[in-house]
Amino acid sequence: MENINIDFEKVDGLVPAVIQDEFTKEVLMLGYMNQEAIDVTIKSGKVTFFSRTKGRLWTKGETSGNFLMLKNIEVDCDQDTLLVTVNPIGPVCHTGNDTCFAHSNKGKTHFIDQLRKVIKERKENPSDKSYTTSLFNAGINKVAQKVGEEAVEIVIEAKDDNKELFMGEAADLLYHYLVLLEAKSYELDEVMEVLVKRHQK
Repeated sequence: MENINIDFEKVDGLVPAVIQDEFTKEVLMLGYMNQEAIDVTIKSGKVTFFSRTKGRLWTKGETSGNFLMLKNIEVDCDQDTLLVTVNPIGPVCHTGNDTCFAHSNKGKTHFIDQLRKVIKERKENPSDKSYTTSLFNAGINKVAQKVGEEAVEIVIEAKDDNKELFMGEAADLLYHYLVLLEAKSYELDEVMEVLVKRHQK
Protein backbone atom coordinates (compact mmCIF):
# COMPACT_ATOMS: atom_id res chain seq x y z
CA MET A 1 0.00 0.00 0.00
CA GLU A 2 2.98 2.24 -0.43
CA ASN A 3 3.08 5.06 -2.99
CA ILE A 4 -0.67 5.63 -3.27
CA ASN A 5 -0.38 8.61 -5.58
CA ILE A 6 -3.76 9.79 -6.82
CA ASP A 7 -4.31 12.62 -9.28
CA PHE A 8 -7.12 14.17 -7.23
CA GLU A 9 -7.36 17.21 -9.51
CA LYS A 10 -8.21 14.89 -12.37
CA VAL A 11 -11.05 13.26 -10.40
CA ASP A 12 -12.34 16.41 -8.66
CA GLY A 13 -11.17 15.27 -5.25
CA LEU A 14 -12.96 11.90 -5.24
CA VAL A 15 -11.43 8.73 -6.64
CA PRO A 16 -13.57 5.67 -7.50
CA ALA A 17 -12.63 2.63 -5.44
CA VAL A 18 -13.41 -0.83 -6.77
CA ILE A 19 -13.84 -3.20 -3.83
CA GLN A 20 -12.75 -6.80 -4.45
CA ASP A 21 -12.79 -9.88 -2.23
CA GLU A 22 -9.23 -10.95 -1.45
CA PHE A 23 -9.90 -14.65 -1.97
CA THR A 24 -12.80 -15.03 -4.42
CA LYS A 25 -11.73 -12.02 -6.54
CA GLU A 26 -15.41 -11.10 -6.83
CA VAL A 27 -16.12 -7.38 -7.26
CA LEU A 28 -18.22 -6.45 -4.24
CA MET A 29 -19.11 -2.80 -4.73
CA LEU A 30 -17.96 0.59 -5.95
CA GLY A 31 -17.38 3.55 -3.65
CA TYR A 32 -15.57 6.87 -3.66
CA MET A 33 -12.67 8.06 -1.53
CA ASN A 34 -10.95 11.35 -0.88
CA GLN A 35 -7.50 11.57 0.69
CA GLU A 36 -8.93 11.60 4.20
CA ALA A 37 -10.97 8.45 3.52
CA ILE A 38 -7.86 6.68 2.25
CA ASP A 39 -5.90 7.73 5.34
CA VAL A 40 -8.65 6.56 7.71
CA THR A 41 -8.97 3.27 5.83
CA ILE A 42 -5.27 2.52 6.13
CA LYS A 43 -5.09 3.57 9.78
CA SER A 44 -8.22 1.74 10.96
CA GLY A 45 -8.01 -1.29 8.68
CA LYS A 46 -11.71 -0.81 7.84
CA VAL A 47 -12.68 0.51 4.42
CA THR A 48 -14.01 4.04 4.69
CA PHE A 49 -15.55 6.05 1.87
CA PHE A 50 -16.61 9.63 1.33
CA SER A 51 -20.40 9.55 1.02
CA ARG A 52 -21.56 11.93 -1.68
CA THR A 53 -25.13 11.86 -0.36
CA LYS A 54 -24.21 12.34 3.31
CA GLY A 55 -21.34 14.71 2.57
CA ARG A 56 -19.06 13.02 5.11
CA LEU A 57 -16.78 10.06 5.71
CA TRP A 58 -18.63 6.76 5.98
CA THR A 59 -17.13 3.50 7.21
CA LYS A 60 -18.81 0.54 5.53
CA GLY A 61 -20.47 -1.45 8.30
CA GLU A 62 -20.61 1.35 10.86
CA THR A 63 -24.32 0.63 11.32
CA SER A 64 -24.71 -3.00 10.24
CA GLY A 65 -21.41 -4.33 11.54
CA ASN A 66 -20.66 -5.74 8.06
CA PHE A 67 -17.22 -4.19 7.79
CA LEU A 68 -14.81 -4.49 4.88
CA MET A 69 -11.47 -5.40 6.43
CA LEU A 70 -8.64 -3.90 4.39
CA LYS A 71 -6.04 -6.16 2.79
CA ASN A 72 -4.47 -3.98 0.11
CA ILE A 73 -4.89 -0.85 -2.00
CA GLU A 74 -3.57 -0.51 -5.55
CA VAL A 75 -3.66 2.42 -7.96
CA ASP A 76 -4.33 1.97 -11.67
CA CYS A 77 -1.99 3.16 -14.42
CA ASP A 78 -3.82 6.48 -14.88
CA GLN A 79 -3.75 7.23 -11.14
CA ASP A 80 -7.49 7.86 -11.09
CA THR A 81 -8.94 4.56 -9.81
CA LEU A 82 -8.28 2.38 -6.77
CA LEU A 83 -8.51 -1.38 -6.43
CA VAL A 84 -9.17 -2.19 -2.78
CA THR A 85 -8.92 -5.84 -1.77
CA VAL A 86 -10.79 -6.79 1.38
CA ASN A 87 -12.07 -9.51 3.64
CA PRO A 88 -15.82 -8.81 3.93
CA ILE A 89 -17.52 -9.41 7.27
CA GLY A 90 -21.03 -10.42 6.28
CA PRO A 91 -23.10 -9.31 3.27
CA VAL A 92 -21.83 -6.22 1.46
CA CYS A 93 -25.04 -4.79 -0.01
CA HIS A 94 -27.72 -3.06 2.08
CA THR A 95 -30.21 -5.44 0.43
CA GLY A 96 -28.54 -8.36 2.17
CA ASN A 97 -26.86 -9.64 -1.00
CA ASP A 98 -23.24 -10.75 -0.97
CA THR A 99 -22.37 -7.99 -3.45
CA CYS A 100 -23.97 -4.79 -4.71
CA PHE A 101 -24.31 -6.51 -8.10
CA ALA A 102 -26.47 -9.33 -6.68
CA HIS A 103 -23.73 -11.89 -7.32
CA SER A 104 -22.97 -14.77 -4.99
CA ASN A 105 -19.64 -14.52 -3.19
CA LYS A 106 -19.47 -18.00 -1.72
CA GLY A 107 -16.70 -19.50 -3.84
CA LYS A 108 -13.39 -20.15 -2.11
CA THR A 109 -11.44 -21.83 -4.92
CA HIS A 110 -9.28 -18.73 -5.36
CA PHE A 111 -7.75 -19.56 -1.98
CA ILE A 112 -5.77 -22.18 -3.88
CA ASP A 113 -3.71 -19.34 -5.37
CA GLN A 114 -2.96 -18.06 -1.87
CA LEU A 115 -1.97 -21.55 -0.75
CA ARG A 116 0.31 -21.96 -3.77
CA LYS A 117 2.09 -18.74 -2.85
CA VAL A 118 2.67 -20.01 0.69
CA ILE A 119 3.99 -23.34 -0.63
CA LYS A 120 6.36 -21.55 -3.02
CA GLU A 121 7.52 -19.29 -0.19
CA ARG A 122 8.32 -22.33 1.98
CA LYS A 123 10.39 -23.76 -0.86
CA GLU A 124 12.32 -20.57 -1.59
CA ASN A 125 12.67 -19.48 2.05
CA PRO A 126 12.80 -22.66 4.18
CA SER A 127 11.63 -22.63 7.79
CA ASP A 128 12.60 -25.29 10.33
CA LYS A 129 9.10 -25.06 11.83
CA SER A 130 7.30 -25.61 8.51
CA TYR A 131 5.82 -28.98 7.57
CA THR A 132 5.89 -27.91 3.93
CA THR A 133 9.61 -27.19 4.15
CA SER A 134 10.18 -30.62 5.68
CA LEU A 135 8.50 -32.20 2.65
CA PHE A 136 10.75 -30.33 0.24
CA ASN A 137 13.79 -31.29 2.30
CA ALA A 138 12.76 -34.96 2.19
CA GLY A 139 12.91 -34.97 -1.61
CA ILE A 140 10.62 -35.67 -4.54
CA ASN A 141 10.16 -39.36 -3.72
CA LYS A 142 8.79 -38.54 -0.26
CA VAL A 143 6.44 -35.89 -1.65
CA ALA A 144 5.16 -38.28 -4.31
CA GLN A 145 4.72 -40.98 -1.66
CA LYS A 146 2.59 -38.62 0.45
CA VAL A 147 0.35 -37.89 -2.54
CA GLY A 148 -0.10 -41.62 -3.05
CA GLU A 149 -0.92 -42.17 0.62
CA GLU A 150 -3.48 -39.38 0.66
CA ALA A 151 -5.05 -40.70 -2.56
CA VAL A 152 -5.52 -44.12 -0.96
CA GLU A 153 -7.01 -42.55 2.18
CA ILE A 154 -9.58 -40.55 0.25
CA VAL A 155 -10.59 -43.67 -1.68
CA ILE A 156 -11.18 -45.43 1.65
CA GLU A 157 -13.23 -42.52 3.02
CA ALA A 158 -15.26 -42.35 -0.21
CA LYS A 159 -16.77 -45.72 0.66
CA ASP A 160 -18.29 -44.32 3.87
CA ASP A 161 -20.76 -41.50 4.50
CA ASN A 162 -18.67 -39.38 6.86
CA LYS A 163 -18.46 -36.04 5.05
CA GLU A 164 -16.13 -34.46 7.62
CA LEU A 165 -13.52 -37.20 7.26
CA PHE A 166 -13.86 -37.22 3.48
CA MET A 167 -13.36 -33.45 3.28
CA GLY A 168 -10.33 -33.70 5.53
CA GLU A 169 -8.72 -36.29 3.29
CA ALA A 170 -9.68 -34.29 0.19
CA ALA A 171 -7.94 -31.23 1.64
CA ASP A 172 -4.85 -33.31 2.48
CA LEU A 173 -4.70 -34.72 -1.04
CA LEU A 174 -5.09 -31.31 -2.67
CA TYR A 175 -2.42 -29.76 -0.47
CA HIS A 176 0.13 -32.51 -1.08
CA TYR A 177 -0.62 -32.44 -4.82
CA LEU A 178 0.17 -28.71 -4.87
CA VAL A 179 3.41 -29.40 -3.00
CA LEU A 180 4.29 -32.04 -5.59
CA LEU A 181 3.70 -29.58 -8.43
CA GLU A 182 5.98 -27.06 -6.74
CA ALA A 183 8.62 -29.72 -6.07
CA LYS A 184 8.59 -30.47 -9.81
CA SER A 185 8.62 -26.72 -10.62
CA TYR A 186 5.37 -27.13 -12.54
CA GLU A 187 2.53 -24.62 -12.50
CA LEU A 188 -1.10 -25.44 -11.80
CA ASP A 189 -1.97 -23.35 -14.86
CA GLU A 190 -0.11 -25.90 -16.97
CA VAL A 191 -2.46 -28.59 -15.68
CA MET A 192 -5.41 -26.32 -16.42
CA GLU A 193 -4.16 -25.90 -19.99
CA VAL A 194 -4.29 -29.68 -20.47
CA LEU A 195 -7.87 -29.75 -19.17
CA VAL A 196 -8.88 -26.86 -21.42
CA LYS A 197 -7.42 -28.58 -24.49
CA ARG A 198 -9.25 -31.80 -23.63
CA HIS A 199 -12.50 -29.90 -23.15
CA GLN A 200 -12.15 -28.27 -26.57
CA LYS A 201 -11.84 -31.59 -28.41
